[in-house]
Amino acid sequence: MICFDVLHPYYLPQYFPVMEELIARGETVKFVVYRSVDQQAVLDHIVAAHQLDTHWVDSTDDALNFYLAAKPSWIIFGNAFEHIDKLKGHSKSAMVQHGMGPKACYYQVSESDFDVRFVEGEYRLKRLQNMFPRKTFVDTGYAKLDPIIQGKEPGLDLISLGLDHNKPTILYAPTFYPSSIEKMAKDWPRLFSEYNILLKPHYFSMTKSTYKKQKQLLEHWASFTNVYLATLEQTNLLPFMASADLLISDTSSALFEFVALDKPVVWCDFYHLRWSYRGIFKFRFDRRVDEDLYKYAAVAAHAKTFNDLKRAVDEQIEAPNSYAPQRAKYTYELAGKVDGLCSQRIVDYLLSGKG
Repeated sequence: MICFDVLHPYYLPQYFPVMEELIARGETVKFVVYRSVDQQAVLDHIVAAHQLDTHWVDSTDDALNFYLAAKPSWIIFGNAFEHIDKLKGHSKSAMVQHGMGPKACYYQVSESDFDVRFVEGEYRLKRLQNMFPRKTFVDTGYAKLDPIIQGKEPGLDLISLGLDHNKPTILYAPTFYPSSIEKMAKDWPRLFSEYNILLKPHYFSMTKSTYKKQKQLLEHWASFTNVYLATLEQTNLLPFMASADLLISDTSSALFEFVALDKPVVWCDFYHLRWSYRGIFKFRFDRRVDEDLYKYAAVAAHAKTFNDLKRAVDEQIEAPNSYAPQRAKYTYELAGKVDGLCSQRIVDYLLSGKG
């Protein structure tokens, strides 16, 4: 048996391609899902919709007890696990990071003592290996994108969502912090009336009280006739990416995922920062956002302020291949091979007896 540790529902899109490959090879899989007051209905819906073999837990202590009793051959995590050291000698552990991009936590999470971490591309592999020379990293590519590359992801039915299939479609997929949401104009969908707009915010923007103002803005924008806001159950970004002609984003890993599909991106350089991240406290922002944010800035068109956004979008829709060479160059470094076979490489390793 191979287990997937589901601390948050947004880990699942990264897990599903690996799950499907394991099942295709006759392996038994189980999802260890954490109950949650603010997201239980969503979790119940996803588990039922995908018919997941699920073991429910209330905490990492519960999860540990299950793992020690069940003794799965592998446990796959999407983030750090505080009891990872207690699994040694019982089960092997692997990490499949739930996102990629400029967040410093992408690297910091490897301080956890996983038996192996699957990574995307030679640049990431070398950097992680230099940071943690005694740990095992394997370059497999970014499994989440496999369904799109394989042609298995049909995207959204825009007409059923009340949108116009004759219009170009924009996907706005901001992260929760630091985010561009608060810096967007309150009526910006009206200014982009010639486009369909898909809103796919981070899960926390819609569920955490800390970000209630973001939720209010998103729900207001959803009232415009050219806008569709993803439901909480729609945790998977893939259908939205498959349906969009262009992405608007900020520091979200969605930016680099969309780039890997060789589609145009407009990168928002305007973020809302709490006072505790400004001025003399800017080091907190620098600590949260990795240097890769600046290293890969040339991968997309930029909007320095909201007032620059419409022009940048129009230009990229008119000339979608203008950044194609940069996308190809940086995709190789950030995502590795984008060939639809990433989940196969992960499963090859899991079943090889290594680790």
